[in-house]
Amino acid sequence: MGAQTATGVAERRAALNWMLRDVHALEHLLDNEMFETGNPRIGAEQELFLVDRAWQPSPTALEMLEVIAEPHFTTEIGAFNLEVNLDPQPFAGSCFSDMHAQLDELLALARGAGHRLEQEIVLTGILPTLRISSLALSNMVQNPRYLALNQALLDLRGEDLHVQISGADELHVRQESVMAEACNASFQVHLQVAPAEFANLYNVAQLLAGPTLACATNSPILFGKQLWAETRIPLFEQSVDTRRSGHSLRQRSGRVTFGTDWVNESVAELFKEDITRFRPLLAPDAHEDPFEVLARGEIPDLAAVRLHTGTVWRWNRACYGVMDGVPHLRIENRVLPSGPTTADEMANAALWLGLMRGIGAQHPEVSRMTEFATTRYNFVNAAREGLSSSLTWIDGQERPAPELLLDVLLPVAAEGLDAAGVSPTDIDHYLGIVERRVKSGYTGSRWQVSSMLSMRQQGSLGQRLNSLTAAIVARQQVGNPVSEWSAASLEEGGSWQHNFRAIEQVMVSELVTVAEDDPLELAANLMVWHRLRQVLVENDQDGIIGILSYRRLLRVMADDGDRGRWGELCVGDVMQRDPVCVAPSMPPLRALEIMRSFGIGALPVVDDGVLVGLVTEHDFMNVAGILMLQQLEQPRTDDEGEASP
Repeated sequence: MGAQTATGVAERRAALNWMLRDVHALEHLLDNEMFETGNPRIGAEQELFLVDRAWQPSPTALEMLEVIAEPHFTTEIGAFNLEVNLDPQPFAGSCFSDMHAQLDELLALARGAGHRLEQEIVLTGILPTLRISSLALSNMVQNPRYLALNQALLDLRGEDLHVQISGADELHVRQESVMAEACNASFQVHLQVAPAEFANLYNVAQLLAGPTLACATNSPILFGKQLWAETRIPLFEQSVDTRRSGHSLRQRSGRVTFGTDWVNESVAELFKEDITRFRPLLAPDAHEDPFEVLARGEIPDLAAVRLHTGTVWRWNRACYGVMDGVPHLRIENRVLPSGPTTADEMANAALWLGLMRGIGAQHPEVSRMTEFATTRYNFVNAAREGLSSSLTWIDGQERPAPELLLDVLLPVAAEGLDAAGVSPTDIDHYLGIVERRVKSGYTGSRWQVSSMLSMRQQGSLGQRLNSLTAAIVARQQVGNPVSEWSAASLEEGGSWQHNFRAIEQVMVSELVTVAEDDPLELAANLMVWHRLRQVLVENDQDGIIGILSYRRLLRVMADDGDRGRWGELCVGDVMQRDPVCVAPSMPPLRALEIMRSFGIGALPVVDDGVLVGLVTEHDFMNVAGILMLQQLEQPRTDDEGEASP
């Protein structure tokens, strides 16, 4: 389905008219009971990352698709992402093991294609080795729809996007595109439902968002910062937020939303709310009146309203589809992250689907049993804290997440799967994976954080993130659930070439800086307090204007032994102006050459005029040491090419 931006007055009016006709047609289908019922199916979509042999994001999605040549694969917005669409399965029998087998088979195809291109695939909510430079617009798939969506979102916002997340660390990033969305990868699970049961089951899905996410978190690290247990949640919500800063008294929903209230009657309420609250960003290139389609005895595709709801990212999404000429409804769970393994993902799916059926049968009006605000709080709390969170259930009791899952939810999920006709073997196997994970407390997020802590005294941050990614890939290929994983080790990151490809992997990003008009004595004290050999001088726009080294300070002190002028000097009187700077993408060995040629011991790192880091001689000690070891370990050869001892 082709699309164009709908930000102009005429285009927006046309898009709205098409959407209104589609909603009226949807209501006609509902009123005349034309939807499929009594044949529930499940499905899933797998999102993943592509990395090169150095464990860095690799924007090769289009090349991978050519090599894979399989229609189940498609692109995502990021050129270092792929999506795998699994076939629908009847919700019964061996549906989970069958879906698991197909997923493993398709991922084996992707791995084989990746190896031909010297790539690996990674299943994780957020790739640990992503860097801010990975989000360049050049790394967006150059698809007209993605480009149009990016431009429409930016036009509507009217200013840069700002991502701000606080966890154990704090992250502040400004973006000139929506490429931060590409940092997220999920395992999206679908459940087909009948129109009559849609409202309650959608509310059940909202109720379950917090508890099911608490035991499935797998995204704790972004750009080297430890943030939420499931950082995907705030990152995605902020990465496409069209709300402008300011106007704090006016309440508006972001386009990534948990929703504002329970559904009362039908799926049409959600489509109407999306039209009410959110301006259209895209419109189909062409649109046929849905009532003309109905008059021919056919089923309309409702392209306009589907395109619009595809630009409003609900964590639980209502989906309309047509299969074999019959319309159907689905609830899509977008809460669950990709990884850590396909076994963990299928276990998460079994838990959610079993609870959907179990709770839906036990409580036909779940919206009457708890406040919507409580459900939304559970979701946010689970995303922040994972299994460490406390959640309030429909009985009004607040429980630690593990207690709620083990004592209340897992038994209900087993009952729901059994009532659906799922085989006892699948029930025991997949719910057993969840049970062992909850009892051990070892989610994907906890494994990543624990691994980083175990390596905290070793190597640079870039090395540790490389090793973490390499360890994820190795353990995924074995396939054991994350509760059985051993911690990552620094050695898994590979040779020095993998760990020192860009200055961004080596530099220090937490900087001590001063202003040009600060007292010189302040700079001297900062050097003593923080054991620094130099401090950077920046302006109000975070740009570098100078550098002050301890050698310059010593010279000033030597020239002013009686400290007659010392207290009168400011940083700008002494600093070196216009220092030599490097870009974060520069190879470290090239930076070493620059330092040597200029006879300097530090290089500010600047990206698009903004100071982002500092690299010093000390930071390169690991590089130099590893280079020497590599050279010593290489066998010498004689004149005829034979290895010498």
